[in-house]
Order: sequence, then C-alpha cells, then structure tokens
Amino acid sequence: MLNEILIAKEIKNGNVNTFEKLFREHYFVLHLYAVSITKQTEIAEEIVQDVFYILWRDRESLGIFKSIKSYLYVSVRNRCFQHIEHRNVRLRHEESIINEKEEPFLNPSEQIEYEELAAIINKALEKMPKRRQQIFEMHRFDGMKYTEIANSFSISIKTVEAEITKALKTLRKEVEYYKYRL
Repeated sequence: MLNEILIAKEIKNGNVNTFEKLFREHYFVLHLYAVSITKQTEIAEEIVQDVFYILWRDRESLGIFKSIKSYLYVSVRNRCFQHIEHRNVRLRHEESIINEKEEPFLNPSEQIEYEELAAIINKALEKMPKRRQQIFEMHRFDGMKYTEIANSFSISIKTVEAEITKALKTLRKEVEYYKYRL
C-alpha cells in the first residue's frame, strides 16, 4: 500500500520511468479485464490506453490517495460501461431510423383507409377455396416460388399459376367494389 502511494506520488511529480513501469505491469491484465467486459479486443485496447493517457495527462491534479491499482481497474471498468452504453444508444437510434423508413407515417384518414382495405383483402381471402388461399399466401406473403408451391401440393406449376390468377382476379373485384363505395 505504501509502495502504491509512492508510485502515485512519483507519477504526480512527472517520473516517466515510474509511469512506464506501471504501464508495463498492469497493461496486459487491464486489457484482459476490458475485453471481458466489452467483448471487443480493439475497443478494450483503446480504453486501457485512454486510461493511462488520462492518468499521465492529469497526473498533477489526480487525487489517488490509496491504491493506484484500484484506480486503474475502476477507471477501465467505468470506461467500458460508458462505451457499452454509448454503443447501445447508437444502436437504438439506428433502429429507430430504420423503423421510421420501414413504417411510413400515415395520417389518420390514410390509416383508416389502409385498415379498411386490409380487412377487405382478408375477407376476400377467407372466401376463397382453402387451397387457392394457401397458394396465394405462400406466394405473396411467404415469398415462395411457383415450383416450390407446386411441389408442396403435388400439383403442376400451371395449376399454381391458374390459382394465383383466380385469387388476384377475386381480390381486384373486391378492391374495385371498395373503391366504388368511396
């Protein structure tokens, strides 16, 4: 403990050799400690280097009265947590930007019209024969290709094409009827 107080005093007085010795003794374990928190080697390296840089830069005003080792560990831990929090904030911000692009803002009347149209389409799909409905949903909603659908029902590709054509024709009629009512 007395030794650590002397080391802190030497660094405070600008003793480069003492600082370099402290750096060599603690860098590796502090780096491992930072990696265990951040899970990123490069970031951990930057954090530990920053802690030592700040220790040297602010050496004259630092108030280390007990353990310089504890000071280093607490500084590294705090910097790691700050980095993780900053990364999480950035990720949340990026997600919100992506979500805004994916979900365009609809004014209330557009939202109502969208919901009515979705309800009409769902009702029209429910009225279709079960196989036609399934074929249409597999193609349009699940993104399956005609050949995949044909294989899953053990039918020809022409039959799949015909069922999707009939489904689209039914949907167009229902949507036209909806537009006419407006």
